[in-house]
Amino acid sequence: MPELPEVETVKRGIIPLLEGRRLFQVIQRRDKLRIPLPENFAARLRGRKVEQITRRAKYLLFYLDQGEILICHLGMSGKMTLKAAADRDQPDKFEKHDHIIFETDRHDLIIFNDARRFGLMTLCGQDELDQHPLFCKMGPEPLGNEFNGQYLYEKIINRRSPIKTILLDQRVVAGLGNIYVCEALFQAGISPERKACQISQSEADKMVPIIRLILEDAIKAGGSSLKDYARVDGELGYFQHSFKVYGRAGENCVNSGCPHKIERIIQSNRSTFHCPACQD
Repeated sequence: MPELPEVETVKRGIIPLLEGRRLFQVIQRRDKLRIPLPENFAARLRGRKVEQITRRAKYLLFYLDQGEILICHLGMSGKMTLKAAADRDQPDKFEKHDHIIFETDRHDLIIFNDARRFGLMTLCGQDELDQHPLFCKMGPEPLGNEFNGQYLYEKIINRRSPIKTILLDQRVVAGLGNIYVCEALFQAGISPERKACQISQSEADKMVPIIRLILEDAIKAGGSSLKDYARVDGELGYFQHSFKVYGRAGENCVNSGCPHKIERIIQSNRSTFHCPACQD
């Protein structure tokens, strides 16, 4: 599943073609993704201006005129691809899983493709976003000022669940996923199996900038290309080449002088990668 850096990369790729443009037409090729599309979805979007594109956690938010927001989640395999007007076919050729096609007033195309259909698109009023079921219990952004060592410590001090589980809880911090939590815990030297309540104030203070730096580096690299993810220009992100633990089970630890190999364990039905010697 695309995580925060991948969604941020998609957002930045879409902005030049879509932000500030009107939707000349919207082609809807099915009625349902993970959830049903809103009634008259394509017709309601036609002619609307996309005033701003932002990201909240792993969601893309398209702010439209008339006070509405188009909410989009890429799901497990969703991706956005761009086709400039000069590159369009006559007639346009779409793939089997190209479910939603946005055409701007300059006749560029933004195509939402989702083979597994775990993504979603829905609409809500701008004044309703904070109360929307998808967002009302969501924690702060990990790249924002609200997420700091004191905040994290207060959230974990009484929690007995493993620290990795807590960091994946979107009610604690929004947008963190399995890959980047594994990487952050390794760099912080903290075992993913430690109870959250055993994390000290100084360790919480240490973790926050590490999380931020990893996310920022991943964004600069265009995200991590695993399985289906690719950037909107079709290129692959390359942060996966910087992984220190994720996906490296059985390989030597990258820390100098450490003789141990990276291990894979299962936590809450997810793979966790860690070094049993460097993380305690």
